[in-house]
Amino acid sequence: MGNRLSQIATRTGDDGTTGLGDNTRVPKSSLRVHAMGDVDELNSHIGVLLCERLPDAVRELLVEVQQQLFNLGGELSIPGYELLKAEALAVLDEALAQHNAALPRLQEFILPGGNRSAAQAHVCRTVARRAERAVVALGQAEPLNDTPRRYLNRLSDLMFVLARVLNRMDGGDDVYWKSERLARSASSD
Repeated sequence: MGNRLSQIATRTGDDGTTGLGDNTRVPKSSLRVHAMGDVDELNSHIGVLLCERLPDAVRELLVEVQQQLFNLGGELSIPGYELLKAEALAVLDEALAQHNAALPRLQEFILPGGNRSAAQAHVCRTVARRAERAVVALGQAEPLNDTPRRYLNRLSDLMFVLARVLNRMDGGDDVYWKSERLARSASSD
């Protein structure tokens, strides 16, 4: 890769703009920069999750997800360029099917929580949803490939499933929402 980042504090963004990968400058408030920032934040939250004790298969999957999120960020930083491939989406689909098959069917809504790693997976899920919304907004304003949007949608689903997997890692369970309406309905039966 060479010495691409030889100077970090360039001061070129002091005017409220930032450089894209194609050397154009855009306002830091642009939809593209928001999407890039949300993807970067998601990648950082996954980095925090990787600090936790995780099953080896989950760890390997999340390391691969981080690589693909970096590709996604690169794609967003270069208008019209494609870095995130459809194969990356297939990896998420396969992981979703595998992990979801091992879980009991949900009977109630669950709350973000349980053990620390599951709670962090829920944080990743919500940030993935925000990143997806930012990519959708960008795609409505500018031409954009479909794969980034689809990848983030699938990744948020995967993070929900992984939170459930991680809650069961040491014999635990999900944290279930206690609906007052459902409780009243059940007691009147």
